[in-house]
Amino acid sequence: MTDADNHIAQESAPTPNAQPDIQIPAANESYTPTVLPDGQSSKRGLAVFDEIKESSSASVSNGLGAAVHKAQSGSDGSRASVIAAFIGNLAVGVVKFIAAAISGSSAMLSEGMHSMVDSTDSLLLMLGLHRSQKAPDLEHPFGYSHELYFWSLVVAVMVFALGGGLSLYEGFSHIRAVTPDTVMGDPTLNYIVIAAAAVIEGISLSVALRNFNKARGAMRPFQFIRETKDPSLFTVVLEDSAAELGLLFAFMGVFLGHLFGNPYLDGAASLCIGVLLCGVAGVLLRETKGLLIGEGLRASELREVEHIIEGSELVAECGRILSLYMGPNDLLLTADVTFKHGVTADQIMAATDQIEARIVQRFPQTTRIFIESESLRYTRSQSIAASSVGASDPLPVDTTSPSNLG
Repeated sequence: MTDADNHIAQESAPTPNAQPDIQIPAANESYTPTVLPDGQSSKRGLAVFDEIKESSSASVSNGLGAAVHKAQSGSDGSRASVIAAFIGNLAVGVVKFIAAAISGSSAMLSEGMHSMVDSTDSLLLMLGLHRSQKAPDLEHPFGYSHELYFWSLVVAVMVFALGGGLSLYEGFSHIRAVTPDTVMGDPTLNYIVIAAAAVIEGISLSVALRNFNKARGAMRPFQFIRETKDPSLFTVVLEDSAAELGLLFAFMGVFLGHLFGNPYLDGAASLCIGVLLCGVAGVLLRETKGLLIGEGLRASELREVEHIIEGSELVAECGRILSLYMGPNDLLLTADVTFKHGVTADQIMAATDQIEARIVQRFPQTTRIFIESESLRYTRSQSIAASSVGASDPLPVDTTSPSNLG
């Protein structure tokens, strides 16, 4: 985005407490959309594809430009968490493998594989964050925001198959290889590596938790994981938390194994690490699958949008509202609206701009809004259907008036 685009986007974003400054013309007046520099129109419906190719914020009026700009910069916290996790896991993984080679500890070898898988996952998340910022083009007119969801799903599969699967395999192999003549190596190096790894992983986890807590606010952690649209936030937190818990399992396996002279406990610790990683992978798979399939606004948020639309003095009723998160800060929203009888086309255009501005003001992650005018009979049936699942509060309408039924 150029400096000029940033300047336009900042100027067009509504302030939190201010109402959008869009005047609805009288019936005998005409409405002319504001023309921005470089020939850009403030009316998204008039935007052409060439403008979309130049920037993902081609339509910068009514706060939409600021919303797209926020989508491009809103992943900074996620990226910082992922980079910190990558550096920490890579450094710790190398040391774990060295310790495993010297001591022969199965648990330490599993932890080394765990760290290497986490490092690779961090690279994939960074790839997803980078590719999700690509501007829309002819083949992908809505952009590439879904790239983050795809690569997050790949990460979940890798944690399950490589992290959990290999740890379970190593644990079973170690237990089967134990014989009465098995000699346990010196655990000193393992203890040093586990302590150092715990410190490094703790630093990475603190960075991830800081961004995670900042994003979730007062929401409970597990509720935030279910409802957030940015998988990179909770993926790093879950992986780093599993890493710390895995280190505890490795320490207990090595310590108790030497304390009781039982080499089976080292293999059992590796099995526990494998089960832990499979559990984390299950959570990641469930959440990223939902995001990749497509999630939208919650029912309570849909009712808010409905109230915003029906708050316009020219709207008779709002019908079906559809929403889809293309990415963490990239929300697409469509609505069927019935305007009151006798409203002119120019008044509808101005009212539509006003409605869109207020929606973006309340939901700044909204980057695309499509409002379609429909008959009241159609929107009323949609509203009744939506109310059955708690996504609408139908308005009482005088159906005896032929003009209202459309």
